[in-house]
Amino acid sequence: MRDVLPVLGGWYAAGLPFGLATVVEVSRSAPRDPGAAMAVGPGEEVVGSVSGGCVEGAVFELAREVVAGGEPRLETFGYSDEDAFAVGLTCGGEITLLVRPVTPALDPAFGTVVDCVASGEPVTVATVTDGPAPRGSALAVRPDRVSGTLGASGLDAAVTADARGELALGATGLRHYGPQGQRREDSVSVFLQSFAPPPRMLVFGAIDYAAAVARIGDFLGYRVTVCDARPVFATPRRFPEGVEVVAAWPHRYLRDTDTDERTVVCVLTHDPKFDVPLLREALRRPAAYIGAMGSRRTHADRAARLAEAGLTERELSRLRSPVGLDLGARTPEEVAVSVAAEIIALRWGGTGAPLTATVGAVHRPVPGESGPRAVVDGPSAPGRDHR
Repeated sequence: MRDVLPVLGGWYAAGLPFGLATVVEVSRSAPRDPGAAMAVGPGEEVVGSVSGGCVEGAVFELAREVVAGGEPRLETFGYSDEDAFAVGLTCGGEITLLVRPVTPALDPAFGTVVDCVASGEPVTVATVTDGPAPRGSALAVRPDRVSGTLGASGLDAAVTADARGELALGATGLRHYGPQGQRREDSVSVFLQSFAPPPRMLVFGAIDYAAAVARIGDFLGYRVTVCDARPVFATPRRFPEGVEVVAAWPHRYLRDTDTDERTVVCVLTHDPKFDVPLLREALRRPAAYIGAMGSRRTHADRAARLAEAGLTERELSRLRSPVGLDLGARTPEEVAVSVAAEIIALRWGGTGAPLTATVGAVHRPVPGESGPRAVVDGPSAPGRDHR
């Protein structure tokens, strides 16, 4: 949804109706997670995807129908044992979509969502999918205010409280309530989709590898900052457009920078006078990933210095070094892919093994998701001197 919002915001601002299909529930090996979206707008223009191609043709027709009829629909698509070429998911999964028409009159809160995401302000969108409440009605919940309504004040209050909790976690999924927001009832289904600000990637060391890592970090949706103490190297022209470049001592910059459980830290400096104070700071603060480049000898020396500086074994165990997965990478671009692959594997619990060497469903469970999305652990790739 985040990727298609700029286009949808343009249609919305111009008062042009469009049909919006959103994945609200998945099971087994569905190709896209909840929150994936596809829209059909003026001139039958299509943006986004809900299944990677399996059901897009049927969803296109559904979106046109809801715009013409004005009524939202809840549709489920799954694999057909009788006819694998029928409309369905040949991967064996199942997805449920809410397909609804969107205009300023039908969804007054949608403009708020577009503005919040564009400005980096956190917002959770709550949309009724089923039950005795207006299907498709939406509530935009920010930390300090709310726009829209789900049709009942009690339901609005209960959903607002839950939406703010989900927003703090950056979570997305279905919740169930009674018609007036009763917690112990489940007649009303509400889809909560959180848009937290993009996570940060902090790259230390303005070397050629840093430019490639910054580029792939930006591609993955991180807000990237490159920091180096040497002003001659920390120049914006050496890095992709949109990447922040800071000339400062790395550990001092990190000390004054907020991090959270989604933050990625990549240390590419190769110099103990930068690495040790920087990693001492990084390993004692929240972060999803802390990786440091170097050979195994460099890693051993670095680990010894960090231990001498007072870091515990538990703190040192957070360090991914040598950084990256064993892909046989050589060039800066290949190394960046190796680093990105390790970040993704750590985020979702992947093994890093070829899928041909694993069994079971391709997708592992999303944190907080129920269902048999899992990959049985396969063999890990053997280590090398660098990655």
